[in-house]
Amino acid sequence: MSQLLNLEFWSLVGAVSGIYAIFSIGLQLQFGFTGLLNFGHVASMAIGAYTMAILVVKEHVPLWGASLIAIAAGMLFGAALSLPTLRLRADYFAIATIAISETVRYVALNEQALTGGALGTSNLAGPTQVAEYNTDWVSFQASVQSWLHDVVGGYAGSDFAMLVIVWVVVLLCLLVLTPVVHSPWGRVLRAIREDEDAAAALGKRVAMYKLQSLSIGAGFGAIAGLLYAFEFQFFSPDDFDPLTTFYAWLIVLIAGAARIWAVPLGALIFGLIFSGTRFFNFKPFTYLDAAQLAYLRMIVIGAILIALMAWRPQGLFGKREEMVLE
Repeated sequence: MSQLLNLEFWSLVGAVSGIYAIFSIGLQLQFGFTGLLNFGHVASMAIGAYTMAILVVKEHVPLWGASLIAIAAGMLFGAALSLPTLRLRADYFAIATIAISETVRYVALNEQALTGGALGTSNLAGPTQVAEYNTDWVSFQASVQSWLHDVVGGYAGSDFAMLVIVWVVVLLCLLVLTPVVHSPWGRVLRAIREDEDAAAALGKRVAMYKLQSLSIGAGFGAIAGLLYAFEFQFFSPDDFDPLTTFYAWLIVLIAGAARIWAVPLGALIFGLIFSGTRFFNFKPFTYLDAAQLAYLRMIVIGAILIALMAWRPQGLFGKREEMVLE
């Protein structure tokens, strides 16, 4: 019960949920508004995190500059992703994107001199060097924590400070993207989602709009990658496997297609389900060990997804007419 009521634990859950909310907002733009089945979205997260860390550790670029370059690199990756794939549709596009995403992960795994290889950022500066990319971030987070301590007292731990920072970024992302998707540009994306041939017949440059959607969505993925790197202070290629993209898809499906403001709520629901299963400390769950409970967590998430698709395929907040049909 003490862990169930532990503020630091739930602050961590809330912060990670916020990171996944930003990550999923990018996927919502690509899929919910444009109809692109991007199964390799996690690559933009990896590009953002690794670009920032490499620039800080190896090139000694200030953290704020490295972070801006990392976001730009993520957007460039999204644009580059579109060049060989936009002629593909539906399942073929999905297969191509997951293949490219895995290519990025395996490059990070094998280019040890550049990325640290399987040892991740702990090996970024070399085998005998200590690599620290987040020193400036730790100072900034401590400043926020100090300010919060004056407001809420002893409740303001480091994870609570990160929780506040992350959700401020979530709010800023929503405030930036909401007017964009309700503009004429956003309406063209919806038209492409519904029938890209009809949109092209009306003179819309479908390929260019798809490129822009992939690029901007990847930018949000890069921001999520930065915050993930700052939160955990270490990452490796294993943190960017296809399962991470699956989590974002689950959040988008819970929220509903083309529902930007529902994505954070979907992320919180996902975080509650994912973390809440660790409190199954009653029979018959007490007969399971920790590893078995971890697998049970995935079974519970899968069962919820199946139930959602069976009874409300448009998501909790979506509309059936917004569903992407091929």
